[in-house]
Amino acid sequence: MSEITLTNDEKARYARHLILPQVGELGQKKIKSSSVLVVGAGGLGSPVLLYLAAAGIGRIGIIDDDKVDITNLQRQIIHSTSSVGELKVESAKRRINQINPEIVIEIFDERLNIENAEKIIHKFDIVVDGTDNFATRYTISDCCEILDKPWVFGSIHRFEGQVSVFNLNGSPNYRDLFPKAPPPELAPNCAEAGVLGVLPGIIGSFQANEVLKIILGIDGTLDSELLLIDTVSMNIRKLRYSANKERERVTELSEEAISCSLSIEEEESLDASDREENMKQISPLEYVKKINNGWKPFFLDVRREAEEKIVTLPDTDLRINHTEVPSRLDEIPNDRDIVIYCRSGARSAMVANFLKMSGNYSNEIYNLSGGIHLWASTVDSSVPKY
Repeated sequence: MSEITLTNDEKARYARHLILPQVGELGQKKIKSSSVLVVGAGGLGSPVLLYLAAAGIGRIGIIDDDKVDITNLQRQIIHSTSSVGELKVESAKRRINQINPEIVIEIFDERLNIENAEKIIHKFDIVVDGTDNFATRYTISDCCEILDKPWVFGSIHRFEGQVSVFNLNGSPNYRDLFPKAPPPELAPNCAEAGVLGVLPGIIGSFQANEVLKIILGIDGTLDSELLLIDTVSMNIRKLRYSANKERERVTELSEEAISCSLSIEEEESLDASDREENMKQISPLEYVKKINNGWKPFFLDVRREAEEKIVTLPDTDLRINHTEVPSRLDEIPNDRDIVIYCRSGARSAMVANFLKMSGNYSNEIYNLSGGIHLWASTVDSSVPKY
């Protein structure tokens, strides 16, 4: 660390670190010389980025292709009302620069995938998972295994969260703990299941803590352990796991390997063009136009009950949770065209494809592209986006 120095301003900024025996000036120099990539500038990414920036990480990378939406502000505290509509990476960079102008911020306005993962991840010492989908997590896991990089996992669901550290000095990786993604009904995202606003702050803070422990070489990192936190009961426990010695080590990124790890819903979300080959899509505007011309399809809502209470589109015939469709086929008529909708068009696409492939329906089956979100943007702006 002889080539890394701390200015007088930095010594003042990090004074509370410098008096910690586990950090001190040498530890702060380690922090300054480190680089961390945060995948996702949302609920988990927000506290991770804020605390790592404040701690003095020398270079922070942020990758996210999304824009700030008003529904993000309940939990994604790095963004503000004035940031709505702005790229999340730009909003996050501006806020981080306000907190600590001494550090370097590198942004990537794109989604992490097998095409860009190695090129981006190899630039950083540690990766932090701030995502909400299994495809990206398996991509992070495989890439970090190939490049021998440690990464910090975080997951949130309603009032519960999980944290672990993978691939640290030969420790188990994500595929050892989760060889296959759980079914979608067991792992809905925040938009489908909801999340307590403070939960990402709690879990993200734990993730930032693990990053600093890795950099400083402090014992007790969560490698080989999954931390489970229930914020209702305040029950916190750790589950130990070990590497699967029979699992083949990942040596190259593969779309096939990622897809084989996913549930049907996750896999279909990877490539919308593949979905469209198996079903018909209809936009909200096209749907309304055909309805006005006398078309009378069966209008099926495949969201959860809690979502139905927020908003229901006009003339909806039936709501069935998308995971219950296979057991309730007798409620869906086979003598009418069917139009299926959900919040964004992902779950409805899965159901539309399932109904088409079942062979039980001879009439046309349509997915309402863009779901309620596109309806609100193009048909009726009073419909809430959530």
